[in-house]
Amino acid sequence: MPKYVLNNNVDIWQLNISQTKSHYDYFYNLLSKDEKLKVERFKFKKDRITSTLARGVLRLLLSKYLNCPTDAIIFKYGKYGKPELVNNKTAKFNVSHAGEFVVMALSENTEVGVDIEQIRYDFNIFNIVNNYFSKTEIEALHKLPRATQTEAFFRGWTRKEAFIKAKSQGLSFPLDSFSVSIDSDIKAELIETLWDKSEKSLWQIVPFETAANYKAALAVKGQINTIEYFKYSLDFI
Repeated sequence: MPKYVLNNNVDIWQLNISQTKSHYDYFYNLLSKDEKLKVERFKFKKDRITSTLARGVLRLLLSKYLNCPTDAIIFKYGKYGKPELVNNKTAKFNVSHAGEFVVMALSENTEVGVDIEQIRYDFNIFNIVNNYFSKTEIEALHKLPRATQTEAFFRGWTRKEAFIKAKSQGLSFPLDSFSVSIDSDIKAELIETLWDKSEKSLWQIVPFETAANYKAALAVKGQINTIEYFKYSLDFI
């Protein structure tokens, strides 16, 4: 069971949308007026469900970690849309979703970014790679067997997304200005940061498992004691 304590650690939560959407109304009612307006802007029902569950579960988890009512959780948003808490400067968190899953990273005084992607084979990865990957990453991808290149692409993309999210940067940040490793699910590395060669030593990139046919990664600034993984259950309500 989770301790709901934010120390020098990172807790990663995984939410299965299919297993949680039966409680849609409960989570919708947890949202602020502003969040409800944002949810209702989605054209498709599936997107409204995903956004509601992600926002509702995040609000519920933060209330447990911070020992406060859910309606005391007030968000503000940075220049590139990354949410922060108005009434707590130390709690750090990030959220990502793809397919049937939402992942959340929570920590204290440590910048975190998280990303999850569902592996797809219905497009040419090099249309993206050639525009957004670094020279180092492109060369590494071409060295891999063709049958493994798509998986490696998503491996790299989640790591790059997690990193720029941890830095509170949007996609306007030049993705080819830094390089991550793409050849292993077990080990990940921030290989180079071209704007400041010393910055790569400040970050950890950590891949983690979610489900078959998905890739996910955490980026965290500084050294942390532990990373713990939890699967969210309706039993936690």
